[in-house]
Amino acid sequence: MANRPRNGLFAWMGAPRTPRRPVPEDGTSPAESIRQPARTGGAVLMIVSLALTIGSLSVAANTPGPQPPEGKDAEPVTQATGSAQPATGAASPEPTTSDPGPPQPIAEAGFPEPTAETASPEPAQDGGSGPAANTESSPSLEAVPVGDLPGWRQVFVEDFTDGDVPLGGFPGIYGSRWTETYKDGTPDTHAKTQEKAARTSGYFPSKVLSVHDGLLDMYLHSENGVSMGAAPSPKFDGASQPPYNSQLYGRYSVRFKADSVPGFKVAWLLWPVSKQWPQDGEVDFPEGDLSKVIYAALHGIGPDGHTFDVFRPNVPFTDWHVATTEWSPGRIEFFLDGKSIGVATSMVPDKPMRYLLQTESCLTGCPAPETSGHVYVDWVAIWARN
Repeated sequence: MANRPRNGLFAWMGAPRTPRRPVPEDGTSPAESIRQPARTGGAVLMIVSLALTIGSLSVAANTPGPQPPEGKDAEPVTQATGSAQPATGAASPEPTTSDPGPPQPIAEAGFPEPTAETASPEPAQDGGSGPAANTESSPSLEAVPVGDLPGWRQVFVEDFTDGDVPLGGFPGIYGSRWTETYKDGTPDTHAKTQEKAARTSGYFPSKVLSVHDGLLDMYLHSENGVSMGAAPSPKFDGASQPPYNSQLYGRYSVRFKADSVPGFKVAWLLWPVSKQWPQDGEVDFPEGDLSKVIYAALHGIGPDGHTFDVFRPNVPFTDWHVATTEWSPGRIEFFLDGKSIGVATSMVPDKPMRYLLQTESCLTGCPAPETSGHVYVDWVAIWARN
């Protein structure tokens, strides 16, 4: 009835009239004369009643009633509105294997060793916990640089676009260009200061490293009181024998961001192939607790033994950044997002160094057991000096 004219059903009825009753000329009695209009009126009422009934049935037929539930156990099915997109800062799924209990370190690989008690001092100005992760910044906004540069020959480039690798599967399809460096349970810098049976940190690449959405993802967390990190390293120029990641002088550039994860740190570094530290030096950039700020550090020998220089841009880890180290004879320069943050001309290493993305915990304090977060690497590009 919603689509009918308002008065369409009753237009034929007209206004009520008083019937005229002349005396019949054919000899019909007055009583019979009165019964005839009564029959007519009764017929009219029947027609009106029938019309109303038909109209009501029409409305009922066109009105949607309750819909039967869909899905199992009478639960409605939710309509999909589009493909779900992973959140940039969302936590990776927990490993599906059961908790292994306090890990026992496996024998270390022969190359390279993690830094041993070489932590640089924290910046004088604390950056605080930093802003939340910038999920609106796309990794693709700055493409990986490909090709030689004046004075530099490219020996490695990676943007993690060959496909995904699940947690526990790294390096997987990237095995020709990457190594996890250390096996699960290898002690990190902090753990080397602890008794073997009481270590509370270490490298666990199978529980930390994965690749998805064009990013290397380092899932930093603790299990059974052990904080877990990893230290993946590239293989230069398709090297098939260790040391895969070694050269004398070079240019190293990496694009990254991290969640603010107190107690976890990075020290992406050049470490001497000779393992003679600090005599043969150490170069760290970026370095720092992930809840604070980025800095660069250079270690070496001074008049009084081990010494270091620190360069502080005072910038948090929680935005996308490009950190570049240019290591030349007698000179090292550090760049953050294309801007120089410092130059060193003393204590510059002059022997081959290995490069690795050392990511671990307990720089100045260890993480709380419930602390977890991610470090994301968009790309890595490396050059040798011509």
